[in-house]
Amino acid sequence: MVSLKDVAKIAGVSPSTVSRVINRTVFVSEETRIKVEKAIAEVNYRPNLLAQSLRLKVTKNIGLLVPAIDHPAFSLLIDNIEASASKRGLNLLIFNTHNDYKREAEAIDMLLGQNINGIIFCRVSDESYIDNLSRAYSIPMVVIDRAYDNEKIPNVTLDNYQAGALAAQHLLDVGCRRIATITGNFKINLSRDRYAGLVETLAKNGVQFDERLLWKGGFTYEAGIDGVNHFIEEGLEFDGLWGQNDMVAIAAISTLVKRGLRVPEDVAVIGMDDVRFSEVYNPSLSTIYQPFAEMSDIAVDYIDKLTSGETIAQNKVRLQPSLVVRNSTLKG
Repeated sequence: MVSLKDVAKIAGVSPSTVSRVINRTVFVSEETRIKVEKAIAEVNYRPNLLAQSLRLKVTKNIGLLVPAIDHPAFSLLIDNIEASASKRGLNLLIFNTHNDYKREAEAIDMLLGQNINGIIFCRVSDESYIDNLSRAYSIPMVVIDRAYDNEKIPNVTLDNYQAGALAAQHLLDVGCRRIATITGNFKINLSRDRYAGLVETLAKNGVQFDERLLWKGGFTYEAGIDGVNHFIEEGLEFDGLWGQNDMVAIAAISTLVKRGLRVPEDVAVIGMDDVRFSEVYNPSLSTIYQPFAEMSDIAVDYIDKLTSGETIAQNKVRLQPSLVVRNSTLKG
């Protein structure tokens, strides 16, 4: 088996210099680095990563916590984070917290037992335990997608108020005046922000939101069904509906059709996230695009820098949503 000393001999440098090149712990000249890398390639040297991580107390492992691993939006987020991590040579350990803040804390404990170097997480709700764990263990963390209003941990999120504003303005533009919405749990900050963006944009356009047309059902398919059934059974009239994610919106369309209403002729429906099935559903779903790829890449870049002891450009990144218009809101 080829050893580090063999590489050093071929390159004409000391073993410690080879180690510095591999671990990038100390600056070495470009000439030396090239010689060492050439020697490594010549003998096909493979460092003992386990011994290296134990010695340096550093690994290439990062953790990812998501509230629901089978949810289309989180599946998309996971795919993008995994791709970004892979590009940087990072290993990803994924935990499903099942929308339970106690399981969130248990997942953190398990990750810490895996000699983890950093954690990216999407909060279950405002009841999260993670702040205390972050202070206790001083481990680099980055929040993605769901964050507190005044998040202290470095975070990458969407401007969810603007998402609500875009949804409201589009429904107004296609002629809707009685607009319903099915939201996530209001213990999640982004649900409140999306709702505020919707209601305040309607008000700026002279349309008063009827609070009876608010259903705080959650980000599930069942919430879309329950919300539409509730509005109809209460005798509430509405000609537009915003489901605060695409799964809710798809369920709402299906239920509206079953109840004898046409989409978009009777009720225009818009979703949120622009997940994979949005374009192929019938009618194709108008939605608010969330830039998951960009969000993921920034979050992974941040955790990579923080685990390497580097500084990050800013503590908070807020990305902008955009409107995607399809058939579910194109009346006439």
